[in-house]
Amino acid sequence: MLTSLLSLYITSLISPQLPKITPKTFDNKVVTIKSAALNLENLINGKKIPVKNPYFIAPVIEAAGVISVDSETGTVLYEKNAHQKLAFASITKLMTILIVLEENNLSDTVKISGNAANTEGSKMFLRAGEEIALENLIYGAIIGSANDAATALAEHNAGTVSAFVEKMNTKAKELGLLNTHFSNPVGLDDKNNYSSAYDVAKMAQYIYKHSFIRHAAQLKSLEVKSISGNFTHKLETTNDLLSDELFKFEGLKTGSTNLAGLCLVSYVENDNGNEILTVVLNSPARFTETKILTDWTFRAYKW
Repeated sequence: MLTSLLSLYITSLISPQLPKITPKTFDNKVVTIKSAALNLENLINGKKIPVKNPYFIAPVIEAAGVISVDSETGTVLYEKNAHQKLAFASITKLMTILIVLEENNLSDTVKISGNAANTEGSKMFLRAGEEIALENLIYGAIIGSANDAATALAEHNAGTVSAFVEKMNTKAKELGLLNTHFSNPVGLDDKNNYSSAYDVAKMAQYIYKHSFIRHAAQLKSLEVKSISGNFTHKLETTNDLLSDELFKFEGLKTGSTNLAGLCLVSYVENDNGNEILTVVLNSPARFTETKILTDWTFRAYKW
């Protein structure tokens, strides 16, 4: 029965008068067939498939890599250079946090090394020798995008940064991130540290399953302390959209370097409870363009 329905659905998408088949049109037809199979599967499973209003033209987004995805079904709603390899700055930290969440405990005590404390870039100002809960380091990496926190997490998990980077690349292969490679756990500029909008979306969908991440990503500020209570670290969000009044943004991660430009991966929900995931890489205005993409997606599609 399923096979018959699939055949009928795919056939309805293809005109009886087929155009002359060239490699380009054939590739497009394959994409259409794959999309048809996915949509039919979602229909049978009772999932709400977003349907686009054909009169909506594509939004004007200047970011180098862009994607908008329906959170429930995984349907791609908009994409631009979605598979292009690009630097992605501190969004790298999502993989660092994912591995640590899967292999360590939030209650672990982490002793900060001199290497971690002296990591360049954004910091929560950890001290060498300080002992702090692993949970607080994840808060630092998510809320304040702290490089010292991400380095400390990597060292706690694998002993050395280089050993941890190997684990990052192994995990990327496991998740099917075909256009992703890591060279460090924080997102510092390096020609071998790159991803794509599509891969970032896949990684974000995976890590967002963790309730702790959904909680941490929505916090605008937090104050955490060392185990001894002698050191206090004030964390402030780097995500301006958490204060947006038009849409309900729920995080997830910012990124910014000279090579990567301005980057942002976001979860956002509309008034009807429909949730999408957006990614903009190397954007001239990541918050503005994310809002443009969000507004266009929710107006162009019906669930």
